[in-house]
Amino acid sequence: MMIALAPSRFKTYASFVKLEHTVFSLPLIFAGALLQSHRWPSAGLLGLILLAAIAGRVVAMGLNRVIDARIDARNPRTQRRELPRGAMQRAEAWMVTAAAGLVYIASAGAIAPICLWLSPIPVALFVIYPYLKRFTALAHLGLGLAWSMGPVGGWLAVSQSLAPFSRVAWLWLFSVLWVTGFDIIYATMDEAFDRQEGLRSLPARLGKRPALIIAALLHAAAVVSLALLWFTQLHGDAALWWLAAIAALFVWQHAVAGRNPEFAFFKLNGILGFVVLGFVLAGL
Repeated sequence: MMIALAPSRFKTYASFVKLEHTVFSLPLIFAGALLQSHRWPSAGLLGLILLAAIAGRVVAMGLNRVIDARIDARNPRTQRRELPRGAMQRAEAWMVTAAAGLVYIASAGAIAPICLWLSPIPVALFVIYPYLKRFTALAHLGLGLAWSMGPVGGWLAVSQSLAPFSRVAWLWLFSVLWVTGFDIIYATMDEAFDRQEGLRSLPARLGKRPALIIAALLHAAAVVSLALLWFTQLHGDAALWWLAAIAALFVWQHAVAGRNPEFAFFKLNGILGFVVLGFVLAGL
């Protein structure tokens, strides 16, 4: 019976942590590594980076789901998630999160001692972020900062030192601005609920339209940060075509965000990360 249930439980666990959403972070992690080495890491290091990235993503989502379980149970949009509907027990959620945490720490340590020493920083951000919306409309920036640890982690895995951070700084800033902006778009789906619950998302505080304007401004600044990355570190006109494609995806995202935020958030941002990776590859 246990063997028969195993595949279904794995499917439940994968859905719990939204394993497919790893596509948001992986391209930027690899881009951070490429900016440091200007070539693909060895197969062994690439595998360790991939393992750390996936495990770290599971930790982040597991913590988010456990911390927000009671809020999710009251939100009509999220009531069908695994914890609120009883498809998983809280103990199982902690088990999945802890197991991923062990893999994350082990893979960070296998990459380099400095990666192991600094590995608690992203985890601390993963813990802090879910609580922010209870206190401040800047909660979206908290996600941007947490998520931006991805490209920094890729850079650190290759550099294995803290210098020179300037090689990844513009990509780090892009990540902060991009994710902060798309989290605001995502929050528009819960505007009424957040206001009712006293949660301080930007759409709940300012309204949907002003919040989307701020998200658009953040994404415009994100494109500028990539232009500065090209100007300071990358070469060739080919990368500029990729940059134009990134700008076009942002325009498309905001053209549909008001009426279809789910498409803008999940589909277009999933594509955008890979286009950013293409931009970096073309420029190198």
